Amino acid sequence: MCGRIYIRTSLRELLANFAFAGPGDVEPLSNGFPRYNGAPQQDYPIIIREIVREPDVMGPVFATARWGFISTWIKDAGRPMINVRSEGISTNSMFKHSYKSKRCLVPINGFFEWKDIYGTGKNKKPYAIAMKSGEPFALAGIWASRRDPETGLERRTFAIITCKPNELMATIHDRMPVILHPEDYERWLSFEPDPHDLTKPFPSELMTMWPIGKDVGSSKNDRPDIIEPVVEPSTDDPEPPLL
Repeated sequence: MCGRIYIRTSLRELLANFAFAGPGDVEPLSNGFPRYNGAPQQDYPIIIREIVREPDVMGPVFATARWGFISTWIKDAGRPMINVRSEGISTNSMFKHSYKSKRCLVPINGFFEWKDIYGTGKNKKPYAIAMKSGEPFALAGIWASRRDPETGLERRTFAIITCKPNELMATIHDRMPVILHPEDYERWLSFEPDPHDLTKPFPSELMTMWPIGKDVGSSKNDRPDIIEPVVEPSTDDPEPPLL
Protein backbone atom coordinates (compact mmCIF):
# COMPACT_ATOMS: atom_id res chain seq x y z
CA MET A 1 0.00 0.00 0.00
CA CYS A 2 1.03 3.62 -0.46
CA GLY A 3 -1.14 6.18 1.31
CA ARG A 4 1.23 9.08 1.92
CA ILE A 5 4.00 10.70 -0.12
CA TYR A 6 6.30 13.70 0.19
CA ILE A 7 7.82 16.19 -2.22
CA ARG A 8 10.50 18.28 -0.54
CA THR A 9 11.20 20.67 -3.41
CA SER A 10 9.38 23.52 -5.05
CA LEU A 11 7.25 22.74 -8.07
CA ARG A 12 9.81 24.45 -10.30
CA GLU A 13 12.59 22.21 -8.97
CA LEU A 14 10.45 19.11 -9.42
CA LEU A 15 9.76 20.01 -13.05
CA ALA A 16 13.48 20.60 -13.60
CA ASN A 17 14.30 17.14 -12.25
CA PHE A 18 11.93 15.61 -14.82
CA ALA A 19 12.78 17.98 -17.65
CA PHE A 20 11.96 15.41 -20.35
CA ALA A 21 8.28 16.32 -19.74
CA GLY A 22 6.67 19.60 -20.74
CA PRO A 23 5.34 21.93 -18.00
CA GLY A 24 1.70 21.33 -18.94
CA ASP A 25 -1.02 22.82 -16.74
CA VAL A 26 0.52 22.50 -13.27
CA GLU A 27 1.45 26.14 -12.62
CA PRO A 28 -1.61 26.66 -10.34
CA LEU A 29 -0.05 24.08 -7.98
CA SER A 30 3.04 26.23 -7.36
CA ASN A 31 2.00 27.39 -3.91
CA GLY A 32 1.35 23.82 -2.75
CA PHE A 33 4.96 22.64 -2.69
CA PRO A 34 7.11 21.58 -0.94
CA ARG A 35 4.60 19.15 0.59
CA TYR A 36 6.08 17.05 3.37
CA ASN A 37 2.99 15.03 4.23
CA GLY A 38 0.98 14.52 1.06
CA ALA A 39 -2.29 12.63 1.36
CA PRO A 40 -5.04 11.34 -0.94
CA GLN A 41 -7.70 13.76 -2.21
CA GLN A 42 -5.04 16.41 -2.84
CA ASP A 43 -3.90 17.63 -6.27
CA TYR A 44 -0.46 16.63 -7.54
CA PRO A 45 1.67 17.05 -10.67
CA ILE A 46 1.78 13.78 -12.60
CA ILE A 47 3.34 13.02 -15.98
CA ILE A 48 1.12 11.73 -18.78
CA ARG A 49 1.33 11.38 -22.55
CA GLU A 50 -0.70 14.01 -24.41
CA ILE A 51 -0.69 16.07 -27.56
CA VAL A 52 1.96 18.72 -26.95
CA ARG A 53 2.09 20.29 -30.42
CA GLU A 54 -0.47 20.50 -33.15
CA PRO A 55 -1.61 18.60 -35.00
CA ASP A 56 -0.78 15.17 -33.59
CA VAL A 57 2.59 15.20 -31.83
CA MET A 58 2.37 13.17 -28.63
CA GLY A 59 4.80 13.69 -25.79
CA PRO A 60 5.24 13.47 -22.02
CA VAL A 61 3.77 16.45 -20.20
CA PHE A 62 3.00 17.39 -16.60
CA ALA A 63 -0.68 17.48 -15.69
CA THR A 64 -2.67 18.27 -12.57
CA ALA A 65 -4.56 15.31 -11.09
CA ARG A 66 -6.25 14.45 -7.81
CA TRP A 67 -5.02 11.42 -5.88
CA GLY A 68 -8.00 9.06 -5.78
CA PHE A 69 -8.81 7.25 -9.02
CA ILE A 70 -12.38 7.41 -10.35
CA SER A 71 -12.88 5.39 -13.52
CA THR A 72 -14.38 7.05 -16.58
CA TRP A 73 -16.23 3.84 -17.37
CA ILE A 74 -18.11 3.41 -14.10
CA LYS A 75 -21.44 5.26 -13.77
CA ASP A 76 -21.36 5.24 -9.96
CA ALA A 77 -18.09 6.90 -8.98
CA GLY A 78 -18.06 5.15 -5.61
CA ARG A 79 -15.04 5.43 -3.35
CA PRO A 80 -11.90 6.77 -5.06
CA MET A 81 -9.06 4.24 -5.20
CA ILE A 82 -5.66 5.50 -4.03
CA ASN A 83 -3.88 2.21 -4.81
CA VAL A 84 -4.39 -0.46 -7.46
CA ARG A 85 -2.81 -3.90 -7.23
CA SER A 86 -0.63 -4.81 -10.22
CA GLU A 87 -1.99 -8.33 -10.17
CA GLY A 88 -5.01 -8.45 -12.46
CA ILE A 89 -4.94 -4.77 -13.43
CA SER A 90 -5.05 -5.60 -17.15
CA THR A 91 -8.34 -7.50 -16.82
CA ASN A 92 -10.18 -5.64 -14.07
CA SER A 93 -13.04 -3.71 -15.70
CA MET A 94 -12.52 -0.68 -13.48
CA PHE A 95 -8.83 -0.24 -14.32
CA LYS A 96 -8.01 -2.03 -17.58
CA HIS A 97 -8.84 0.86 -19.93
CA SER A 98 -6.63 3.32 -18.04
CA TYR A 99 -3.89 0.73 -17.67
CA LYS A 100 -3.89 0.15 -21.43
CA SER A 101 -3.79 3.78 -22.56
CA LYS A 102 -3.61 6.19 -19.60
CA ARG A 103 -0.60 5.24 -17.54
CA CYS A 104 1.24 7.98 -15.66
CA LEU A 105 4.33 8.76 -13.61
CA VAL A 106 3.97 10.18 -10.10
CA PRO A 107 7.18 12.12 -9.28
CA ILE A 108 8.07 12.22 -5.57
CA ASN A 109 11.00 12.39 -3.17
CA GLY A 110 9.70 9.66 -0.87
CA PHE A 111 6.74 7.91 0.68
CA PHE A 112 5.61 6.70 4.09
CA GLU A 113 4.56 3.31 5.39
CA TRP A 114 3.49 2.00 8.78
CA LYS A 115 4.69 -1.19 10.48
CA ASP A 116 2.13 -3.01 12.61
CA ILE A 117 4.39 -3.78 15.59
CA TYR A 118 2.27 -6.34 17.42
CA GLY A 119 -0.13 -7.36 14.66
CA THR A 120 -3.09 -5.72 16.39
CA GLY A 121 -3.39 -2.64 14.17
CA LYS A 122 -3.25 -0.44 17.28
CA ASN A 123 0.45 0.31 17.57
CA LYS A 124 1.89 1.21 14.18
CA LYS A 125 5.34 2.68 13.67
CA PRO A 126 5.78 5.08 10.69
CA TYR A 127 8.75 4.97 8.34
CA ALA A 128 9.92 7.18 5.50
CA ILE A 129 11.28 5.51 2.36
CA ALA A 130 13.37 7.13 -0.38
CA MET A 131 16.28 6.55 -2.75
CA LYS A 132 19.75 6.16 -1.22
CA SER A 133 20.98 8.74 -3.73
CA GLY A 134 18.52 11.32 -2.40
CA GLU A 135 17.23 11.87 -5.93
CA PRO A 136 13.55 12.20 -6.77
CA PHE A 137 11.94 9.21 -8.44
CA ALA A 138 8.67 8.22 -10.07
CA LEU A 139 5.95 5.79 -9.06
CA ALA A 140 3.86 3.97 -11.64
CA GLY A 141 0.25 5.06 -11.81
CA ILE A 142 -2.89 5.14 -13.92
CA TRP A 143 -5.20 8.09 -14.50
CA ALA A 144 -8.67 8.87 -15.78
CA SER A 145 -10.64 11.97 -16.67
CA ARG A 146 -14.19 12.53 -15.49
CA ARG A 147 -16.57 15.49 -15.50
CA ASP A 148 -17.04 17.02 -12.06
CA PRO A 149 -20.81 17.12 -11.43
CA GLU A 150 -20.46 20.23 -9.26
CA THR A 151 -18.40 22.38 -11.62
CA GLY A 152 -19.03 20.74 -15.01
CA LEU A 153 -15.28 20.71 -15.60
CA GLU A 154 -13.15 17.72 -16.52
CA ARG A 155 -11.02 16.51 -13.62
CA ARG A 156 -8.14 14.04 -13.80
CA THR A 157 -7.71 11.49 -11.02
CA PHE A 158 -4.97 8.93 -10.46
CA ALA A 159 -4.00 5.89 -8.42
CA ILE A 160 -0.61 4.44 -7.55
CA ILE A 161 0.08 0.84 -8.59
CA THR A 162 1.38 -1.54 -5.91
CA CYS A 163 3.22 -4.86 -6.06
CA LYS A 164 4.77 -7.40 -3.72
CA PRO A 165 7.46 -5.91 -1.43
CA ASN A 166 11.21 -6.14 -1.91
CA GLU A 167 13.43 -7.35 0.94
CA LEU A 168 13.60 -3.90 2.55
CA MET A 169 9.87 -3.19 2.44
CA ALA A 170 8.97 -6.72 3.55
CA THR A 171 10.36 -5.90 6.99
CA ILE A 172 7.47 -3.46 7.56
CA HIS A 173 4.69 -4.24 5.06
CA ASP A 174 3.39 -6.82 2.58
CA ARG A 175 3.01 -4.35 -0.34
CA MET A 176 4.99 -1.51 -1.89
CA PRO A 177 4.38 1.03 -4.66
CA VAL A 178 5.77 0.19 -8.10
CA ILE A 179 8.90 2.33 -8.53
CA LEU A 180 10.17 2.74 -12.08
CA HIS A 181 13.75 3.05 -13.27
CA PRO A 182 14.32 6.27 -15.29
CA GLU A 183 15.16 4.20 -18.37
CA ASP A 184 11.65 2.71 -18.19
CA TYR A 185 9.72 6.00 -17.98
CA GLU A 186 9.26 6.26 -21.74
CA ARG A 187 8.04 2.69 -22.06
CA TRP A 188 5.56 3.09 -19.19
CA LEU A 189 4.08 6.17 -20.88
CA SER A 190 4.01 4.52 -24.30
CA PHE A 191 1.06 2.95 -26.10
CA GLU A 192 2.30 -0.55 -25.32
CA PRO A 193 -0.87 -2.23 -24.01
CA ASP A 194 0.60 -4.34 -21.20
CA PRO A 195 4.12 -3.55 -19.87
CA HIS A 196 3.43 -5.85 -16.93
CA ASP A 197 7.07 -6.84 -16.44
CA LEU A 198 7.73 -3.31 -15.13
CA THR A 199 5.33 -3.77 -12.21
CA LYS A 200 7.85 -5.54 -10.01
CA PRO A 201 9.64 -4.80 -6.71
CA PHE A 202 12.37 -2.15 -6.98
CA PRO A 203 15.87 -3.25 -5.89
CA SER A 204 16.32 -2.87 -2.12
CA GLU A 205 19.96 -1.88 -2.44
CA LEU A 206 18.98 1.38 -4.17
CA MET A 207 16.57 2.40 -1.39
CA THR A 208 16.78 3.62 2.20
CA MET A 209 14.28 3.63 5.06
CA TRP A 210 14.20 5.30 8.48
CA PRO A 211 11.75 5.65 11.41
CA ILE A 212 9.92 8.96 11.81
CA GLY A 213 7.60 10.54 14.37
CA LYS A 214 3.90 9.78 14.69
CA ASP A 215 2.91 13.35 13.73
CA VAL A 216 2.88 12.06 10.14
CA GLY A 217 -0.40 10.36 11.03
CA SER A 218 -2.28 13.61 10.39
CA SER A 219 -1.86 15.26 6.99
CA LYS A 220 -2.44 18.61 8.76
CA ASN A 221 1.11 18.24 10.05
CA ASP A 222 2.88 19.37 6.88
CA ARG A 223 6.30 20.44 8.16
CA PRO A 224 9.90 19.74 7.13
CA ASP A 225 10.62 17.92 10.40
CA ILE A 226 7.98 15.28 9.53
CA ILE A 227 10.63 13.41 7.53
CA GLU A 228 13.37 13.73 10.17
CA PRO A 229 14.54 10.40 11.64
CA VAL A 230 13.76 9.49 15.24
CA VAL A 231 15.54 7.06 17.56
CA GLU A 232 13.91 3.66 17.55
CA PRO A 233 13.11 2.09 20.94
CA SER A 234 15.05 -0.97 22.02
CA THR A 235 13.92 -4.26 20.51
CA ASP A 236 14.01 -5.59 24.08
CA ASP A 237 11.00 -3.48 25.03
CA PRO A 238 8.29 -5.76 26.45
CA GLU A 239 5.12 -6.38 24.51
CA PRO A 240 1.98 -4.70 25.84
CA PRO A 241 0.15 -6.71 28.51
CA LEU A 242 -2.77 -8.86 27.45
CA LEU A 243 -6.14 -7.39 28.38
